[in-house]
Amino acid sequence: MSALVRFGWRLLALLFVALGIIGAVLPAIPTTVFMLLAVWAGGKGWPPLAAWLLNHPRFGPPIQQWQQHRAISRRAKYLAVVGMLFSMLIICVTAPSPWIQWLVPGAMTLVLLWLCTRPEPPRPGI
Repeated sequence: MSALVRFGWRLLALLFVALGIIGAVLPAIPTTVFMLLAVWAGGKGWPPLAAWLLNHPRFGPPIQQWQQHRAISRRAKYLAVVGMLFSMLIICVTAPSPWIQWLVPGAMTLVLLWLCTRPEPPRPGI
């Protein structure tokens, strides 16, 4: 792999990590999705970063649950539902166009339906 391609993967991984950290602070932005993407990009051009994220005490467990079981914890689902409902409310009240007021919350509803149908990770010891 050329140095330029590796640099591109690293830059993409850092962008996803930054978005994930912003998502850890702002409730309307997801964290785990961006960390999953960071692990993917890091695996292509920065394996130590990918390994660090997988072993991170906060970000690692949800990433591992998704990679191993395609599962999302109940807490993460709850936080996503609350954050997205709040975002939908803001969009419906502030969007300048009726199309945006219907299209964006409609798409978010589909994402929520998909999210809520994902299995929960197995409990330890079972």
